[in-house]
Amino acid sequence: MDLLSPRPGVGQIKPYRSQRPPKDGRRWIDLSLTQNPLGPSQLALAAYREAAGQIHRYPDWSQDALRHAIARRHSIDVDHIVCTSGSEELIHLVTQAFAGPGDEVLCHEHGYRGFLKAIRAAGATAAIAAERDLVVDVQAMIDRANDRTKICFLANPNNPTGTYIPVDLVQRLRSGLPPHTLLVLDSAYADYCRRSNYSDGTEIVENSDNVLMIRTFSKMHGLAGLRVGWGYGPQPVIEAVNAIRDAFNVSSPAQAAAAAALTDAEHEEATYAHNAEWLPWLSRELERVGLRVYPSVCNFVLARVPTDPSLGVQAVVDHLAHRGILVKPVSDYGLLDCLRITVGREEENKALVVALAEVLG
Repeated sequence: MDLLSPRPGVGQIKPYRSQRPPKDGRRWIDLSLTQNPLGPSQLALAAYREAAGQIHRYPDWSQDALRHAIARRHSIDVDHIVCTSGSEELIHLVTQAFAGPGDEVLCHEHGYRGFLKAIRAAGATAAIAAERDLVVDVQAMIDRANDRTKICFLANPNNPTGTYIPVDLVQRLRSGLPPHTLLVLDSAYADYCRRSNYSDGTEIVENSDNVLMIRTFSKMHGLAGLRVGWGYGPQPVIEAVNAIRDAFNVSSPAQAAAAAALTDAEHEEATYAHNAEWLPWLSRELERVGLRVYPSVCNFVLARVPTDPSLGVQAVVDHLAHRGILVKPVSDYGLLDCLRITVGREEENKALVVALAEVLG
C-alpha cells in the first residue's frame, strides 16, 4: 500500500532550523535571530505576570483590548485590525484565504522566506521578481504580475537584506498591480526605519481596497517569545482572516503584554537609540575586519564574506561558534556567501568583532 503523501507544495518546504548552541553550559551570544537585545518592556512583563493568574481561561477571541490599544497607538480604525500568533501566522492565513492551486503569488528575489512557505502550503505557485543590488525592483514586480496573480508580498524593510524602498515606489507598485491582486506589506521592521521617505503603509491601506499591512511585536517591543502579530486592512480581508483563524490564536498573557508594550514609549525609544548607535558602529567594524556590509535600516546587517578558497561562510560560522557566538547563514535566500548578524549589546558586538578579526586575519 502506498504511503500517504502531502501535496507537492508541502514537499518543497524545508522545515525551519535556527542556529542553536550546544548544550555545554557555556554562555552563548546569539546574534542569529533578530531579537531585541534590551529585552521586553517592564510594563509588558508586569502585564504578562498579572495575566498569568487567568491562564485556566480561554483568551478573548475578539482581541478587543489589544486591538483598541493598537488602534490608539497608531491612530487607525479598530475594526480594520486583526491579531495573530506572530506575523508569520497572518502571512499563512491571508495566503490560505486568497490563493490556492492554479493561482500565483508574487514575491521579490531575496524577500522574506516565510512568504514561500505560506505559498507552497496553500498549494499556490510562487512567482519571483528579480531584485537590483539587493533592493526590490518595483518595475520587475509589476512586469511579473498577470491575471493569475492573487497576492503580491513586499517586505519593506526586508529581511535579510536590511534594505527598503520609499513610499512613492510602494504606491507605484500598488498602482501597477492588477486590481484583483492583494498587496501585502510586511512592515515587521518598520519601527527601526525613521527615514522621511519611508512609510509602514498605513496611509496606503486607508486609500486602497486591496492592501494589507502586517506588523509584529517581536522586534522593537521584544516579545518574540509570545508570538503576537497584527494586520491592518480592508474589511473583506480582515473578515476573511477572522473566518479561518483559530478563535483563541493569541494567548491571554500575550495579548496583555502586547497591549502594555504599546504604552511604554521609554522602552521603545531606548531600543531605537541603542540600534541607532550600534548599527553604524557594527557596520564600520565589520568592514574594517574585511567583510562587505550592505546598508541596513533594520536591527541587523547583511555581511558578505570575502572570496577566499581557504575560508568561506561555514569556516567563519564555525570559528564564531567556537568562540560562543551564533550568526545566521542565509544560503536559503540565495546569498551563499553572506551572513545576517543582529545588533547586540555593546559587549556582544565587541566580542563578535574580536572573533571575526581572528578568523579573517
